[in-house]
Amino acid sequence: MFNPSLPRAVRLALSGQTVGVGAVLLSSIAAPALAQQPAPAETDKLETIVVTGSRIRRVDLETASPVFVIDKGQIEKTGKLTVGDLLQSTPAIAGGATATNGAVNNGGGTGAATIDLRGLGTARTLILVNGRRLAGPAPDVNAIPINLIERVEVLKDGASAIYGSDAIGGVVNFILRKDYQGIEFAVDYGIADKDDGQRTGVTMTMGHTSDKGSIMIGLNYHDQELVAARNRDFSKDALYLSGGEIAASGSSRTPRGRIYLPDDLLAQVGCAPGTSVTRKPGAGGGALSDYKCYDGTVDSYNFQAVGNLELTPQERGSMFVVGNYRLSDSVEAYVEAFHNKTRAAYAIAPLPFDARSDNVLISRDSVYNPFGIDFGRSGDNDSGNSFFLRLEAVGNRRASTAVSTDQINVGLRGGFGATSWQWDANFTYGHFSQNRLFNGYIFQPTLTNAVGPSFIDANGVARCGTPDAPITGCIPVNVFNPSETPEGFRALEAPYRTSLSYIQREGEVNANGELFELPAGAVSLAVGASYRKEYQNFSPDFLATALPPDYTNCLLAQDACTSAVVGSFDVKEFYGEAFIPILRDVAFAKTLNVTIGSRYSDYSTFGDATNSKFGLEWRPIDDVLVRGTIAEVFRAPTISNLFSAPASNSPTFRDPCEGLTTPVGVNANIDRACQFVPRDGSFGGPPNGQTTGLVQGNPNLKPEEGKAFTWGVVYDPSWLEGLSTSVDVWRFALNDNISALDVNTVALQCYTSGNLCEYIHRFESDGQVFYIDQPTLNLGRLDAKGMDFSIKYRTPETAIGTFRIGLDATYTAQFNQLIYDNEGNPSGTIYAAGQFNRQLGNYARWRALGTLNWELGNIDASWTTRYIHGFDLGSLRPDGDSADGELPNVVVPYGATTYHNLQVGYTVEPINARVELGVDNVFDKQPAILFQNNVTNGNTDPVTFDTVGRYYWARFSVKF
Repeated sequence: MFNPSLPRAVRLALSGQTVGVGAVLLSSIAAPALAQQPAPAETDKLETIVVTGSRIRRVDLETASPVFVIDKGQIEKTGKLTVGDLLQSTPAIAGGATATNGAVNNGGGTGAATIDLRGLGTARTLILVNGRRLAGPAPDVNAIPINLIERVEVLKDGASAIYGSDAIGGVVNFILRKDYQGIEFAVDYGIADKDDGQRTGVTMTMGHTSDKGSIMIGLNYHDQELVAARNRDFSKDALYLSGGEIAASGSSRTPRGRIYLPDDLLAQVGCAPGTSVTRKPGAGGGALSDYKCYDGTVDSYNFQAVGNLELTPQERGSMFVVGNYRLSDSVEAYVEAFHNKTRAAYAIAPLPFDARSDNVLISRDSVYNPFGIDFGRSGDNDSGNSFFLRLEAVGNRRASTAVSTDQINVGLRGGFGATSWQWDANFTYGHFSQNRLFNGYIFQPTLTNAVGPSFIDANGVARCGTPDAPITGCIPVNVFNPSETPEGFRALEAPYRTSLSYIQREGEVNANGELFELPAGAVSLAVGASYRKEYQNFSPDFLATALPPDYTNCLLAQDACTSAVVGSFDVKEFYGEAFIPILRDVAFAKTLNVTIGSRYSDYSTFGDATNSKFGLEWRPIDDVLVRGTIAEVFRAPTISNLFSAPASNSPTFRDPCEGLTTPVGVNANIDRACQFVPRDGSFGGPPNGQTTGLVQGNPNLKPEEGKAFTWGVVYDPSWLEGLSTSVDVWRFALNDNISALDVNTVALQCYTSGNLCEYIHRFESDGQVFYIDQPTLNLGRLDAKGMDFSIKYRTPETAIGTFRIGLDATYTAQFNQLIYDNEGNPSGTIYAAGQFNRQLGNYARWRALGTLNWELGNIDASWTTRYIHGFDLGSLRPDGDSADGELPNVVVPYGATTYHNLQVGYTVEPINARVELGVDNVFDKQPAILFQNNVTNGNTDPVTFDTVGRYYWARFSVKF
């Protein structure tokens, strides 16, 4: 299998230059070569290798599938302490994954990081550790100790035929270090330019290698402090684009309340019909004269300044062991195991209370109610009067999270006599557990009593209930002026907990080797079988469990309500992959190879699926490789997709019925979409820009299915040693997409086409949305296409040093998500390429990563640039999102963003130590302002942009 075109590629790899398509994963050291010395005639043969994207051992580093590699040296030069931070700059990542680690506060705060290749969704990116699945409902790459990683291989191609479900957008394979000899110790310190976000880190790695085997163990500790939103100019105020104006505004849930009154009471306060009132600053709230007309420009609540975070605190510790032992000349035992424990937290503004949505009726007979009318609702008893309040009296909402991740893989591997065949049998156990404690919430039944009828007893003390039926142990609270009843609000506080456990077990047997010789080379085959079982149990305590009949409320405020997820599945799989050399050393074909593979999967939940792949490699000349793949891909529904009980959320929402003046009977679609909405133009939609969505699993889901295509050219010119370039075009077409319907999609489709209207539920009294069902369905098609470009060059050694230059870029030409109604009819399309989409994330057309490395003796330096192309916020299409919270079809264009990172290192040879200094975001580039009416975290997209600013770091390491 010797390939005359390979030595240059090998020299590139050994020189440390990544050629953009793969790096070497050495085959098992228990190969037959352990049992015998090679004959003299075979001493110049190259050892076969395995590259992510195939299970065939070959001598070629370049294959039909494009692979992006980050090696250990590059990892160290970034100064990153977590994998999520490390991978954020990968150009192939797009969309809305939490790959920015702790920068996602509202909706994050667990310390986790997930990966979203091509923007196809985190569930469509497969995460592997040494070729085996990382356990977890949404695998957290931060659980992998960074000092355990030898390199990261990012396969940018569909690989369901090779690895099974989820390998649609690609595969991220973390290759672990092994055969380490010695002790390595490193300390790290970093701090932001604004003297916050301090981090400290310590790692230690120890290893010993002998003729019989090796063992490596390591420890890792990382502590990251928070960055408050109020300490950054872009996030200290809640910024809104509304009515064509940018304003520092906030939420209508304010500490002084926002109260909707009948027109006769509004007139007594001096306010126009249909408006609302709020308590005057400093007023007691016991009389109508204490209230004024609500003015959003001055009375709204700036939640950004009171506790929101731009970087969440987290503390992480991990340990690992990797070892192998030769039981005989041809059999080896091995183990790969790691344990990670993370503690993280988030904090957001105090609880926003909405009497109607929270199913609480504020009684007209409360001693603190100056208006003499009911507010809110209790079950079907809807007063028709809305009451909003920010519960500062119970403090910020906050959560602390403890996560534990354990994964162990044990196995045997070896060879079949003197043949080329090798085998591997292993068992993998993964356990992910997460326990969360939430504070800043109130017990709803007690609150209902505390704002219900009350009276003043003979001692002049306020009591709950009536004189004939007092409620024992209840303290009335004044929601119209909470500062008057602090003890009552403290008595309402009710922390709650949730727990999540995920267990994965997998047994696998593999074999690979050569079948027979053809004129162009040996035909090779890889075969294997596996059995995997996954179990998930998410359990909220009884306080936070959503209650029937509508499941939008629980015993706490609606904000906290969720539901249990309990379920499991098992899958049996068989695969085969063949490498067939067709031509070799003929005119216009130095080599022509074909790879075919297929995998059969039998799931206990939906049945079976078969996915195949075809790959072509053609070298017309030594310097040029033309490659292409056609792959069937699929994603099995997850346990959450299948078994989630109904649970509410609070998505960003713009009601298409705002300002409605169309009379009833003119348009049937509008009549259905806007049932109960006033038709005089006064309807303003949700006061806080959010609504209630109700998500539920679906046990009848089918798997997603589709195809992935790549075509590319790799050029390694012999006339310029050290240069490698590649261009790859990619396309994905997916059907039967599994997703919960977006609330905006539901409302717009009903309004424009009359579809999905049955999912919208409005209050009869004023037409405001009560909740919108978000069923999980196989309703959609996704089409994405684009191009990857890579160029790497390593200069010869010169008097001024050696330089390595690299550029990797991804262009997204199309990202269209076709939406279907519940009868399977097309009902709209999201065109996301070149846009920030509030549902899907950021799809800037170009993303690039440029590197310049310099080495001279003991000194080295690097300059890294990350480029994010300009994009649009909003759409001109009638069914598209508007960037404006009030005006339709508003589009805001944004320019490109470029981040620059610098690093310099010095090796102190006498003590075998190394010192590194670095600055991230050298020019303190600020993130794009996307406005709170489009995002939920600090006016921007923390998944795409840096929210911390200029950051300094230093590292000292020593080896013994």
